[in-house]
Amino acid sequence: MRIRDGLQAAVIGLGAAGLSTVRYLVARGARVRVSDQRGLDQIEPATVAWLREHGVSLEHGGHTAAFLAGAEAVIPGPGVPLNLPVLQAAREQGLPIWGELALAAGQYRVPVIAITGSNGKTTVTSLIGHLLRAADKKPFVGGNIGTPLLDYFAEPDRYDCVVLELSSFQLDLAGSFRPDVGLLLNLSPDHLDRHGSFDAYAGAKMKLFAHQVAGDCAILGTDDPLADATPTRPEVRRHTFGRGEACSARIVAGRVELHVGMDKAEGRAQFDLGPTRLHSSVNQLNAAAAVLAVAQLGCAPEAIARGLLGFEPPPHRMAEVATIDGVRFIDDSKATNIGALEAALGGCEAPVVLIAGGRDKGSDYTLLRKVVGRRVKHLVLLGEAAGIMRAALETVVPTETVGSMAEAVRRAMAAAVSGDLVLLAPGCASFDMFSGYAERGRVFAEQVLLLGRERTTNG
Repeated sequence: MRIRDGLQAAVIGLGAAGLSTVRYLVARGARVRVSDQRGLDQIEPATVAWLREHGVSLEHGGHTAAFLAGAEAVIPGPGVPLNLPVLQAAREQGLPIWGELALAAGQYRVPVIAITGSNGKTTVTSLIGHLLRAADKKPFVGGNIGTPLLDYFAEPDRYDCVVLELSSFQLDLAGSFRPDVGLLLNLSPDHLDRHGSFDAYAGAKMKLFAHQVAGDCAILGTDDPLADATPTRPEVRRHTFGRGEACSARIVAGRVELHVGMDKAEGRAQFDLGPTRLHSSVNQLNAAAAVLAVAQLGCAPEAIARGLLGFEPPPHRMAEVATIDGVRFIDDSKATNIGALEAALGGCEAPVVLIAGGRDKGSDYTLLRKVVGRRVKHLVLLGEAAGIMRAALETVVPTETVGSMAEAVRRAMAAAVSGDLVLLAPGCASFDMFSGYAERGRVFAEQVLLLGRERTTNG
């Protein structure tokens, strides 16, 4: 979407993505105002100074209807709830509401790979960027992964491709955005507190493919029935990854077999994941998705294999913390929904003592009864959702509720024996007790290591 010089643009939310949006609009000659719910003393002084220097008016301490006066378009940040009264007022006035993806639509000069799904997005996005660099390409990697997607336009000549992790929040207001290669990894209930229903959540994810054209590629995970059933346009190339025989990137005995993107004389390429950090059942799927995506940009098998071998997964995703008296402790704090929790348990072969709970996202925890009953020997719950989860699961597994992560780690150790696995896979958001999943994972690891030192000292 091209921005007209002098456009009166109202940006709501001054987080990282919101500030990036303001910079993007100012650089294109728009007249920008911004509204943030924080007080002036809570906004970074350097940000306030930059806004003043560039003539951007700032409303702070909340959003008012007066903020919209004279606006021609409203751009909320991806984390801004779409039911805010100020956005409802904008709709009533007939103002267009654009997201950052809508602003970026049609503006990228290079091929775009975009990744969405309920679980695994950050790992796959990071891995794709890593594989592209191993093939001597210069990717911009951003979106929901940390760097705002509009930051690309500050220095577009630095990059020859773009890799974007996209959340359902971003796709809600995607406009006519279309990726050259779009990946839908999986679909399971998440963020129902925002979207209201699973259908609305899934519908947001499927907008990834809505504007693709002939020559574009859609990649879907067939091990997930909902992702596999996602419709794509008939003129778009459709490729799949998973364990099925017909998959374009198939997982067989711990390796990825790539059946597309190779010269016919070469046959299929094979990538052994055994020597890599991607050998778990969940990461095998992530690797297959990434391999299939970078093959669309012409990466050679040798470069892909080299990249797979050197990749380090992001933290708090099935990360080994320690082994204490034969009990392994695993940090999967990034498992913030029930689909991620189910996937984590599905990859565990040892008996599991599970630590779960946090802030509820509107999930139906009864959907976990089968996998918890099969994999978990003891369940330790904490956080706001503990009561709801206990009611859903205590008939299939011995369950207790605790008040802190320190207590959770100690109770989990008490329930475990040598050969067991203590798994932190909360299935919930972290914001009831922590600043984010990363802090939750760090506190878990700190408590595990403290317990280990105590056991060593006490002999």
